[in-house]
Amino acid sequence: MFDNIMMGANCSQNKLVDEARTNTLQILPTSERQVRPLVKLKPTQQQEVWLLAVEEAGGKVPTSKIVLEIVQRVIEPTQIPNTYQLGEICQIQALDNPQLKGLSGCWAIVSAVNDLNCAVKMWNGEYTVALKHLKSCKYLPAECEQMRLLCERINRVYSTELEESVQKFLESLGKLNSSYLTVLEEKLLSVLESEIRV
Repeated sequence: MFDNIMMGANCSQNKLVDEARTNTLQILPTSERQVRPLVKLKPTQQQEVWLLAVEEAGGKVPTSKIVLEIVQRVIEPTQIPNTYQLGEICQIQALDNPQLKGLSGCWAIVSAVNDLNCAVKMWNGEYTVALKHLKSCKYLPAECEQMRLLCERINRVYSTELEESVQKFLESLGKLNSSYLTVLEEKLLSVLESEIRV
């Protein structure tokens, strides 16, 4: 694959090559991670995607994230439009994404809707998640509002500095399969809020 990019950098089918394109072709990957997403593509597509990634990175070596986003655009040109709505509650499905490890099954609130992904707010922070890693919980607006309030409450008290058992309790709230807390869960969260002085 690296050879495919190199071939694009060293040869051209056209005698007259645009100087900017030639300079773009001469920018090569600096790590294997940057080219890993290109494996799914044909050699000619690999070169084209690399060019687009370099252009998107402002003529510099692109990050693996930029390359991955462009590969996704190439692979999924007939993609179904993103139908998620701001404030919608979704469940994370980690599948093959190592960045979502440990978050599978957690609920998340859509905070931004993009073409290929959504920004989501969770009990422990914010993430950008590809559409294939989200599943709508199909909650009613009132339930979405309850989850938004719960997310805010958990975010105010959650910290990696907390005792492990407290962290685990808050993490378990992040995997609730309902839009409400039980009486006991509510009491425990209230105690944490008062102890941490939110």
